[in-house]
Amino acid sequence: MKTSYFKTIFLTAICSLILAGCSDILDEQPRSSYDPTFFTTETGVMGGLNAMYAHLRYFYGQYYYAALECSTDEYTFAWSADNNFKDADLTEGVGNLNPSSCRSDALWNEVFSNINTASGIIENAASVGLSEALIAEARFFRAYDYFQLVQTFGGVPLDLGSGELAFNITPKRTSVRNTVPEVYTKAIFPDLITAVNNLPDNPRIVGGATKTLARLILAKAYLTYAWWLENPDGIDTYPACDRSDPDGHDKAWYFQKAYDYAVEGIQSPGSYGLMDNYYDLHLGSNDRNKEVMLFADHTEDDEYYDGQSHSYFSGGAPGNQFVWFVTFNYTLIRSNAKADWSGGKIETVKREAAQAYGRPWSCMAPPIGVFTNTFADKTNDSRYDGTFTTVFRGNWAKGGDGTDTYYNANGLPIYNGDAVLTFLDEDLNVTVDYSDAKYDSDVRGGVAPDRADYVVEPSFISRGRYPILWKCGTYRTDNGDGLGQPNGGITRPINLAYFSELFLTAAEAAVKGASTKAISGTYANDGTARGLVNVIRARAGKWRWDNNGNTAKVADNSAAMTAATPAVIDIDYILAERSREYYGEGHRWNDLVRTQKWIEYSKTYEIGRSTKDGQKIGTYSTDGDPDKETFTRIIEKRHYLRPIPQGQIDALEGTAEEKAAYQNPGY
Repeated sequence: MKTSYFKTIFLTAICSLILAGCSDILDEQPRSSYDPTFFTTETGVMGGLNAMYAHLRYFYGQYYYAALECSTDEYTFAWSADNNFKDADLTEGVGNLNPSSCRSDALWNEVFSNINTASGIIENAASVGLSEALIAEARFFRAYDYFQLVQTFGGVPLDLGSGELAFNITPKRTSVRNTVPEVYTKAIFPDLITAVNNLPDNPRIVGGATKTLARLILAKAYLTYAWWLENPDGIDTYPACDRSDPDGHDKAWYFQKAYDYAVEGIQSPGSYGLMDNYYDLHLGSNDRNKEVMLFADHTEDDEYYDGQSHSYFSGGAPGNQFVWFVTFNYTLIRSNAKADWSGGKIETVKREAAQAYGRPWSCMAPPIGVFTNTFADKTNDSRYDGTFTTVFRGNWAKGGDGTDTYYNANGLPIYNGDAVLTFLDEDLNVTVDYSDAKYDSDVRGGVAPDRADYVVEPSFISRGRYPILWKCGTYRTDNGDGLGQPNGGITRPINLAYFSELFLTAAEAAVKGASTKAISGTYANDGTARGLVNVIRARAGKWRWDNNGNTAKVADNSAAMTAATPAVIDIDYILAERSREYYGEGHRWNDLVRTQKWIEYSKTYEIGRSTKDGQKIGTYSTDGDPDKETFTRIIEKRHYLRPIPQGQIDALEGTAEEKAAYQNPGY
């Protein structure tokens, strides 16, 4: 099967992976292609192996993010969205998800070439003297890629042209999709079990595959397959098959295996562990920390090896720009040169290459329920403060403006570093004026009594004005005293797997009936769903810094956090915890599809309307109430599988009927 979408012979490897700050880096030499003879040498096999890590950048960090987050309860399309986002969102009357527009194509188009490279390594590595530990890295990535595919598209082909799981050296334009059980039991589970057995406890390089990483992905695969066998909402599978396991196990067996492997990872963590507080987990200067077990890496050190411009980047693989999609245009905020508001308007929050700001694209916006439901506790739980930028501060001096004072809401003075616009934790009990009648912020920021900063209450969040994703924001070390390069590609790694997921994966399996056991060691607990969740919630209660207050805050609210955990945990609580822990990082669609809660959670959502009325991106009503609306998504059961990309269908040989049969139903 040889098309521009199934690159089954060669892996394009234009950019190398650099692991900054570590002497043990991946020495990947850029190559235009790998041919079969390349894998007959140790140098060739190692080159292909190192490319396993680099391939992650070709689908994580770009429009694939829309497929992972839009249409969930975490994000909808925003003010400046095009159909890359609107089609995925499925909001009634807005977009149309189809094989030509679905951005899951980034996954399909990239990973088969990597799968084929992995098969080439597995077949040839032993003959050139590579250890089983190194071969296990290729097995891990082959399984990882197939796991992403089967969650997204259903059954996919195991034979790329030369036999099932064989390195393909024969271009073909025909393909047969295997069933979901075949993909799991022939490819994913065997490769991951071998990886668990043969990978080292500690990574050979920073970010390298290990036993505990393989345990996590295997536990998640067992968990997902168990849900697939259960099929609580009666979702169709494709290619059509019975929801039965060819190895004769039932869903309970797989839920138990998910629990056992996750607990094994907790008790034998190797070099991994939880960071002491959530803020430090996501602080840019702490990237590649002990809690992150897998990432699609980027580096500030060299544009060539990073695969993107560090001064001006217009988008596309292998660059990292996904956080721009969820950044509203805060540079529209205006203050004034005079206290009576008779002077000229001034841009007081400038675009900056800093974690709290970055490049605004305004393509995706969080619905109001994110702030009123998911992150309802903003006092004890540090994760809200460690997830969002909610306070936008004056930074005009960094842009070369030496003015000492500007004037803001209520004609009050503001200085560099002061709050200019604040998204409030909750609605106020006083009237807030959003009319821009006198103090014209240009984003319809509200004016509250005696406050110099504009404010936005949760009920007034709109598609054009919302908190942005601090935890994934830009981090650069080369800004000096200025604004830096906010238009350059983001040089931070994209985190894909966390040590904390072991706790929530085990907890989910326990909720589904897995037998539990007491866990010993650093993270000792009773092993129940509540005990496992409370390890994560206890950490969430620990503060060392008030991110949006920009001040030290030493507080330990662990007792309050764990006391508030329900006595009986259900799947809804697990999903809520997963959203609080991994909000906006590309987990949500898979979480809701796995548990078949997608329609229930995402069918309706609430957000304020926005129009480009003189670039006034907020909304208000004449009676002062929020001008928000409940929107409905048309999510059908067929949408639980994404469409096979149209380019792939068009490139296949066969009749129209055969091509139609290759496509997922309803597309």
